[in-house]
Amino acid sequence: MSSAHSALYVGSVMHHRLRPRQHRLRYGIFYMLLDLDEIDALAGTLRFFSHNRFNLFSFHDRDHGEGTTTSPRYRIERHLREARIESGGPIRLLTMPRVLGYAFNPLSIYFCYRRDNSLSAIFYEVNNTFGQRHNYLIPVSPDMKAPIRQESRKSFYVSPFMTTDMVYSFSVVPPGETLAVSIIGRDTAGPLIIAKLAAIRRNLTDASLARVFCAYPLLTLKVIAGIYWEGLMIWLKGIGLKHRPPPPDQPVTTGRFVNPADAGSARDTTNVLR
Repeated sequence: MSSAHSALYVGSVMHHRLRPRQHRLRYGIFYMLLDLDEIDALAGTLRFFSHNRFNLFSFHDRDHGEGTTTSPRYRIERHLREARIESGGPIRLLTMPRVLGYAFNPLSIYFCYRRDNSLSAIFYEVNNTFGQRHNYLIPVSPDMKAPIRQESRKSFYVSPFMTTDMVYSFSVVPPGETLAVSIIGRDTAGPLIIAKLAAIRRNLTDASLARVFCAYPLLTLKVIAGIYWEGLMIWLKGIGLKHRPPPPDQPVTTGRFVNPADAGSARDTTNVLR
């Protein structure tokens, strides 16, 4: 089955820590873009993909949100209503599926659309290696053009080498023929960490799934192994561990979109990423 909406995105991720010691990594990776209204249809037609069942690739509802079997669409629409953000259109999730039953997603992204198919919000779902999860929900102005500029205070402990006293700046080119997501974490001294995903769209078919499995075997296991390996490299560079505070009381932190006229953080993001 080739879907007009669900797809594969194949590319790379880059992280660059700037202070107090530089540390840079880049890995090849692939993601699935899943239209939440298409998941069951995809599972019914693709041999290598299943919903809530074991397969070469699978999507399990409990891997997201509160860890329950609640419908992902119902859960995201509830958060949108609580934040008084217009919804009713498609919701498309960018995530790594389970591969042979295992998945770990440092970041999954929900692109939430209005009924007229304009982007209304981006919902960032973040997991840390301590079994905790938190979300950042940020609206999108109806007239905003790509790249989408957003920002939010950091309220969730992710890396053991960074505090939560930071602000995230996001720059996003939503899924099309290409996809790009850039995140800069800033503290009081300026940019500290840069993360960037760049990927190209591929049709979601059994053939394309077989190809990415061969190109990136056991990807999700490699993701968690890479996190621990890079953490060791950072520690060996003399960067110490930071105290881990309890997770936020509320599951969602709401950020804000950045108008191009606001300049500051948007221009800084472009310059740092060059």
